[in-house]
Amino acid sequence: MSARLFSFMGGDTGLWRVTAMAAITGEPLPAAKKLNIVSGAEPPSDSHTAWVLHGITSNERYVDRAEKTQIVAKLLDLGRAEATCGALIPIRKSEAWWALTQDERMDIFKAQSHHTQIGLQHFPELARRLHHCRDLSENEPFDFLTWFEYVPADEAAFNTLLAALRATPEWKYVEREVDIRLVREER
Repeated sequence: MSARLFSFMGGDTGLWRVTAMAAITGEPLPAAKKLNIVSGAEPPSDSHTAWVLHGITSNERYVDRAEKTQIVAKLLDLGRAEATCGALIPIRKSEAWWALTQDERMDIFKAQSHHTQIGLQHFPELARRLHHCRDLSENEPFDFLTWFEYVPADEAAFNTLLAALRATPEWKYVEREVDIRLVREER
C-alpha cells in the first residue's frame, strides 16, 4: 500500500458531502452527493460511485529551494478538526502546455504567473495536497488533483486564491477544470 497514491471517489458514500460542483472549463464530472478519499493501491469497489480520480503525491515541481522552504513552513496540516470545508480541484492542461520544455513551463509558472507567490499569500489559512495524475498514466482524465481543507471563515480567502490563479497566463493552458466544494460530515 502506498501512502502516496490516492483515489477520490464521487458517489453516495464518504466523509465529505458535496455542496457544489461546477465545470469551470471543459466537461463536468457526473453529479455526486459525497466524496470518499482512499489512500492505497486499490480503492474499495462501490457500485454507487459516479467517478473515481487517481493521483499520486510527488516531489515539488516549479519551485526553487527558498520557495519550497516557505511552503513547508506555512502549509497547514490536513485533517484539522476545525477545517470542515474542503475543495477538490481537478485540472487538465492542454497538449500545448505539455509540448513546452520544462524551462518554458517554469517561466510561465513562476515569472509570468507567480503561481507560488499567489499561493503563499493565502497560507497558512489553507491546507493543500497536490496529486499528479499524469505520473500514473497520460490516459487519466486530469493531470492534477489539488485537495484543499480550510475553516469556514477562510472561504473568502480560498475564493480569492482561485480567482487570482485563474487570471494568470498559466490558466490559458487549462482545458478542463472542475471545482468541487465540500463539507466534512460529523465523525
